[in-house]
Amino acid sequence: MSHRVLSLLTLALASFPILAAAADGPRDIRDIVFARPGGQPLALDLHLPATGRSPALVVYLHGGAWHSGDKSQYPAFLVERGFAVASLDFRSTNDAPFPANIHDVKAGIRFLRAKAKDYGYRAERIAIVGASSGGHLAALAGVTAGHRELEGTEGEHHDQSSAVQAIVSYFGASNLTTILSQSTPAGLQVRRPALQKLFGGPAEEKTSLARLASPVFHVDARDPPLLLLHGDQDAQMPVNQMHELEGAYEAAGLKAETMVLHGVGHDGGPFFQGAPVERVVSFLKRALGS
Repeated sequence: MSHRVLSLLTLALASFPILAAAADGPRDIRDIVFARPGGQPLALDLHLPATGRSPALVVYLHGGAWHSGDKSQYPAFLVERGFAVASLDFRSTNDAPFPANIHDVKAGIRFLRAKAKDYGYRAERIAIVGASSGGHLAALAGVTAGHRELEGTEGEHHDQSSAVQAIVSYFGASNLTTILSQSTPAGLQVRRPALQKLFGGPAEEKTSLARLASPVFHVDARDPPLLLLHGDQDAQMPVNQMHELEGAYEAAGLKAETMVLHGVGHDGGPFFQGAPVERVVSFLKRALGS
């Protein structure tokens, strides 16, 4: 089976190889509608590994500066290593500002937990993983289970929890009140308009929303294990964003695992091969008991 990894460049997209379904291999179940906010159908693709046991589930959130990308992008290596992967679509900031996207993500988690027996993965062992803006949403979802303003009312499974048991954020934002001051001039060209779409106005004027959207302000001692991966030459998503979330975990008495790739920028390629792949797989197996 051939594999390819596309770089994350100005639009901060995370792209992954798509696994073809085979009778004796992984199974792909596509376009499963999990919510209809405002009548707009939101779907997910479920990728099941070639295994006879019930796998742990990874919910994957694509990158794209919160306004582009789609569920076709997912980490195929996790399916190969025995995890089920659900790649979610959520509303773009072209369609609705924050917190619409996090409401959609949490609706997706609740749906997936409710449907675990139907599809054969383990509802009690769910991780959330994302890259770039998807990494931000993954961290935010992971540290805000039950948060009144962020849960939303989308979907039909409000008896289910949106909690996850592990978080992996690839070069994601963690503090949207500081990110602009940390950004390079080149980074600001991407980050400032992306935040304006996210908040429906300049980030400097949307301070309450920026704080609500920042994982660092929601961390407490009950939060799940966290792995952060970042390049120290990332001009679009400053590496200080990783350190801020690491610090918030430490302040809460928790330990966040980190992996810094030296000389690497906002580029997915180096993260989805070699040692980073092994680190993510090892972390998820430990965190999920898989």
